[in-house]
Amino acid sequence: MSANISVPLGPPASLPVPNPTKSFWLHSEPTANPLAKEGSRGPITSEADICIIGSGITGVSTAFHLSEIIRSGDGAPGGGPLKVLVLEARDFCINGGHLTPVSFFGFMTNEQKYGTHEAISNAALEEHTFNGIRRLCRDNKWGKDIDFIESGRTIMFLTEDDHQNAWIDFNRAVAAGLPGLTGENRRVEWLRKEEVKKRYGANYPAVRTPGSNLWPLKLVTKLYQKAATNAPKDMLVRLHTSTPVTAMAPISTSSSGSGPRWRLRTPRGDISCNYVVHATNGYASYLLPHMAGPKGIVPTRGQVVALRANAPAAEITSSGWTSNSGFEYWFPRPPKNLKDPPLIILGGGREVTGDFEFHQTDDSTVNPAVGRAIRGFLPPLFPGKYKEGREPEGEWTGILGYTKIGDPFVGPVIDPASSRLNKYEGQFIAAGYHGHGMPRAYACAEAVAQMIIADMRQESWTRPAWLPQHYLTTSRPR
Repeated sequence: MSANISVPLGPPASLPVPNPTKSFWLHSEPTANPLAKEGSRGPITSEADICIIGSGITGVSTAFHLSEIIRSGDGAPGGGPLKVLVLEARDFCINGGHLTPVSFFGFMTNEQKYGTHEAISNAALEEHTFNGIRRLCRDNKWGKDIDFIESGRTIMFLTEDDHQNAWIDFNRAVAAGLPGLTGENRRVEWLRKEEVKKRYGANYPAVRTPGSNLWPLKLVTKLYQKAATNAPKDMLVRLHTSTPVTAMAPISTSSSGSGPRWRLRTPRGDISCNYVVHATNGYASYLLPHMAGPKGIVPTRGQVVALRANAPAAEITSSGWTSNSGFEYWFPRPPKNLKDPPLIILGGGREVTGDFEFHQTDDSTVNPAVGRAIRGFLPPLFPGKYKEGREPEGEWTGILGYTKIGDPFVGPVIDPASSRLNKYEGQFIAAGYHGHGMPRAYACAEAVAQMIIADMRQESWTRPAWLPQHYLTTSRPR
């Protein structure tokens, strides 16, 4: 979805509601979430070096990258053991999405705003995420366990404006030298509407780019298990679910490494720590009220259905899709038999509401108008392949984090209104993915993990070439 839609003022986010709708990813298999209630009973861990708030892809990736940095370097700062605690308000990992790099889309806008190098970095970060997760799947043989399928993505253009804007982005990216667009290593395929009709059954032009489908919860579960059970000997990782952080308070103004700086309040007791990572995405402004409103992170409710196709999987194909200026996105679940109609995970419909579901943190309910829009979206585009009026096999909502520029906040927490640069010393954030978190969160978490270890070792941190400068909180206007 375009980052140019005006976002109205709104209050800070609430805590996550305790009774979210039942997501396919968490509830369609009895063993889908083995860590659902991990650490939810018994004594709480009262002290840690690093507390990570949020057990989704960002929070768990941060723990994973911390363990990888320590494993590949000189061990834990100070000799360890480094104690890392992941805190989750509800069950473990309420995550969705599909892993599809942005490729050349949005290149012109990013180039005009930030320059050619930043536009290239924007695509490079998503390639870094995609390649990193693909490598983990290959090296650890996770592919089958998490349903990782490199099926590509088809972007279908319902209007001539969308089609022409994509060509403009493509040509600007080619001129800038973005890899994979031309020559022998080309990974982009433009399709005329006749080709789309023959291959997929829709009568619109499209372009194919690299991408994959997977089961997000199962990926995050693997990442946590690898971080916790295979952690270096000088690092301990623990998880407490059903443990919302309700408040934060400074313990002292001591410098880095001299003891705990922050006290986190939870219904189960207080936790003291030296570093805090906010991996709370749309809920970030609950603990960081200065991040409420259009200049911060706006909680936004997304809605998804699991809908059975009306044609065999062989006809539907395994491609992921997006269309209607990015408002709708869908992909098929891998079928047991190519002759069977696959289950389609389809999200979108917020454009019919008028307020785009901004400033919504209640994912215990669905919006009927959005539901009607989603149900009616595919049948007219793919005649005969989807049945008019068919009810979904599941429907749920989740809270996204939208930002004014369409990109996340990554780095130290900074309150622009405060004259104290160290007001949130030791706190970091990676959040606000604008509905595009799966291809970005893993890499943004890696950057935050690097920053924390560098700070603990009293070393300078160097921005990786794949991380856009404008993502950094230190680069945002104050």
